[in-house]
Amino acid sequence: MEIYIVEDDISIINILEDIIESHDLGKVCGDSGGGEPDMEEVLALSPDIILVDFLMPGQDGIEFVSRLREAGSTAKCIMISQVSSKEMIGKAYSAGVDFFINKPINIIEVKSVIENASRQVRNEKTLNNLKNMFMAEMATASAEPKKPAKERTPLRKQQYILNQLGMSGEKGCADILKICDYLHENQMPISQISIGQLCEILSDNPKNMEQRIRRAIGVGMSNLAHLGIEDFMNETFSTYSGTLFPFEEIRAEMDFIRGKRKYGGKICILSGFDVQYLMAFGSPDEVKEEVARLRRIFTRQDGRFMLTMGNGSTSDWKQENLEALYEASLP
Repeated sequence: MEIYIVEDDISIINILEDIIESHDLGKVCGDSGGGEPDMEEVLALSPDIILVDFLMPGQDGIEFVSRLREAGSTAKCIMISQVSSKEMIGKAYSAGVDFFINKPINIIEVKSVIENASRQVRNEKTLNNLKNMFMAEMATASAEPKKPAKERTPLRKQQYILNQLGMSGEKGCADILKICDYLHENQMPISQISIGQLCEILSDNPKNMEQRIRRAIGVGMSNLAHLGIEDFMNETFSTYSGTLFPFEEIRAEMDFIRGKRKYGGKICILSGFDVQYLMAFGSPDEVKEEVARLRRIFTRQDGRFMLTMGNGSTSDWKQENLEALYEASLP
């Protein structure tokens, strides 16, 4: 990941650079040098992620991000701020800020937020590559002599590519086709809209849709890695390993399959349940079933399962539900 730092305090820049480099979070491609940011330089470098200080002389971070978006930048913007008012946060999100990091700088928080932003960048690039490949296939098909209507179905070529990747049996395959069709019909690049927003537009249950898509992508990456191990010159592997996925992730998956590393290529799959409602009003059996459902979702040889809550517990949680959550979460 290419990361640019916009910060008026050179000591903060140095701290962030040390964290990024020491934790292998990406490459710092430039910084503002403790002064006002150079908009032209940032746009020319086209980083994947931009860390932006909220309070800067001349213009604040929100104004800078707003100008970036107006200039066409699609980088993930992470705002660094001591201010935590709801009004400021709402204004920042409206301007195009994607994530926040609080001051004083905390290594764990910086690492977690940048990793989250990187996952989003990788997933959006994968979907964009899928869309571009599908569009190219469709353009080729449109130049050929017309065939019977059944063979001219717009999604036929897209389905063929997913078949080659061994993804057609996954539930997320239909969701990917739906997204690509929507982007094609609206002539919209994936860089203008997030996966989450697309799922909200196309599904009554966007979280489940996004989860199915990420799982299908993970299956496709694993299948492609197996093809590469069997035959590095395999046509399907050669065609898609460097276009649909970052090749370093495919190589990581191949090394995992060979037993050379503990984990495979990075694929982010998120899932959860309404803790606040279920713990207060649900039954112990319902709590256990929700935890069991999460375990089933994440059951894969190279997967990891961590049960965590985004909100603290409240006084109306039932004691028996707490015990059920603990029991169901044990290895």
